[in-house]
Amino acid sequence: MKIISACLCGIDCKYNGGNNYEARFKKLAENEPCLLVCPETIGGLPVPRYPCEILGGTGKDVIAGFAKVIDKNGHDLTDNFLEGAYQTLILAKSKGASCAILKSRSPSCGSGKIYNGTFKSELTKGDGVTAALLRMHGIKVLSNEDYLKE
Repeated sequence: MKIISACLCGIDCKYNGGNNYEARFKKLAENEPCLLVCPETIGGLPVPRYPCEILGGTGKDVIAGFAKVIDKNGHDLTDNFLEGAYQTLILAKSKGASCAILKSRSPSCGSGKIYNGTFKSELTKGDGVTAALLRMHGIKVLSNEDYLKE
């Protein structure tokens, strides 16, 4: 069982109301057991919503309480991101998921690189909140970009 970011399969859950559709992921979801998730909407955030970034660290730091997730207006949405991450983990464990293919650079799903909290499209090393939590619990996490390279 694989987890896939829902936006990659054409579900309109992206912050701006759109999606990040890639035909390869839609086909994968149609041909293999997959669970489509959007941790941000699972955590209670609406579509559309203001863009968010992690301020003061990475997803792992958010989980540890050392960083927070804010929207571009400065509102603290950390609780929503944590709720979405933990609910995604519960779903993953209940379905026996061993791998997650998540949207790159997202404050939830980013794997390896995320935006740095300045809202200037600058990247830093690290994972989003959900990606970090899934890794911490032994689930292999790949960004959509890394998966396409395999």
